[in-house]
Order: sequence, then C-alpha cells, then structure tokens
Amino acid sequence: MKRTHLAFSYLLLAAALCFGQTGSQTTTSDPDNTLAVAAELPDAPDPQQSPSTEGSAGSTTDSSTKQSDPKNESQNAGPANAGAPAEKQQPKRILGIMPNFRAVSAGAIAPPPTPKQSFKIATQNSFDYSSFVFVGVTSLMAEGTDAHPQLGKGPAGFGRYYWRGFVDKTDGNYLVIFALPSVLHEDERYYAKGEGGFWKRGIYAASRILITPDYHGHNTFNASEVFGRAFAQGISTSYYPSHDRTGGALAVKYGYAMGRDALTNVFREFWPDIATHVLHRHP
Repeated sequence: MKRTHLAFSYLLLAAALCFGQTGSQTTTSDPDNTLAVAAELPDAPDPQQSPSTEGSAGSTTDSSTKQSDPKNESQNAGPANAGAPAEKQQPKRILGIMPNFRAVSAGAIAPPPTPKQSFKIATQNSFDYSSFVFVGVTSLMAEGTDAHPQLGKGPAGFGRYYWRGFVDKTDGNYLVIFALPSVLHEDERYYAKGEGGFWKRGIYAASRILITPDYHGHNTFNASEVFGRAFAQGISTSYYPSHDRTGGALAVKYGYAMGRDALTNVFREFWPDIATHVLHRHP
C-alpha cells in the first residue's frame, strides 16, 4: 500500500470514531459531492440469490449443503462472510467497539434478508455491547466539545448526551435497517467491493447512502436511508433542547447523519485492508 494510502487509512479510523452518533455534534457534512458522482459510480456487487427450484439437481444439492452450514446460517445475524477470503472478511465489530453487523464481505454469498433477519441486525446494531461503548465514546467527545451547551457539562451533562445519542442511534437503526426496508423491499446491508482503485472503492462506498440493492439484487434509490434518517431527525425534536429544533438545526443534523453513514461505509470498505496491511492482523 502506498504511503499516502496508509496515512489516509489512519485518518478514516479516527474519523469513524467521531462520526458515530447522530446529532451529538453540530459538525456539518456535505453529501453534495457524493450526489454529484453517484451517477458515474460502478454498480454494487450483486447479492447472490438462492438457487431456484428449476435449477439442476447438482445446484439443489449444493444449496442444501450451504443452508446446512452453521457459518452460512449465521451470516444474516452479523457480517455475511460465507465464501469470502479471510483477508476480505468483515468482522462483527471493528476494533471491538464499532458495530459492523450490516456489512457483507466482498465475494460473500448473501441471500436477501427476511424482515426477521433485518430486525435482528437492527437489534444487534443497537444493543450489542459495542454499541454502548461506541455511544459512550462519541458522547464523551460531544460533551467535551460542548456540542449542545444546554445539556451541560460534567457527569450529569455526559448522561444527558449519552441517552440522547443512544436513542438517536437506536431509532435510526430500526427505521433504516428494518422498518422501511421491509416495506420497500430494500437490502440495507453494506456490500463491500473489495477490489479496484482507492478512489473508485471510496466513492462507491460513500454512494451507498443513495444506492442500494432491492430484494432481487437490482440497484435502486436508497429510500430507506434517505427517508429513514429524515424520520429519525423528526423524532429527535421530542427530546433535544429547543435550540436544536429549528429547521436549520434539523437540516444540519440530517446532513451530518447522512455524511456519517457515508464515512462509515468508506471505513467498512477499507477496514480489511487497514487490518491486514497496516495493523498486520486478521480483520
């Protein structure tokens, strides 16, 4: 890996820790660049569909074998790794503190999730121990920078940041990963590309907030992400201070949430490379 790529990998690692909580900071993100390049992006890796009953006997036998494999059965509970080489596999938790249950490894076999499986992924993304740790880290950073002065400082202020950050994360997860995708038949997992140039992969990853596969593996507008984050911001008006309930403040928080998700996807995309080539460890 080139020296500039190594430096940028460290930057992604630090940035991902800063972008883990919707509305905890007032830093704006500008998704316009992502919108500008979305039309020129490569297609997402097509999710692998389960063989149809009209397939050959050999295909049917192969499908049955995969379905009986415990590793394949558990893939929808976390990252889908079946069929992916070890150096490209996505872990359930990045560095033990960043929930990564939505990721599908490059080259993995991942049938479309059922609503039950989407619900399970949203629950794991919200209530796994790593989620509590991650919200704690981002809440501490927000309290330290006085992102919302009305919430105060010190242990009491941290508590006010923490529970709001946790609610932000949880309602967003259930809206974006489970509720809207189940209605719209969209697959909100992140399908890692795992190959190609640095910028090509980075732009592809960021653009997944606007493009996602449907249940048939066809790329479509990511309505679940776009509208799910908007709904989550509307819900947040019920528990954030009045200063954060204006139209301008909500627009900033919405842009932040979308930018955070784009950056998180970029970090997911390159994490196997960072782990293998920078940290010299298994992803």
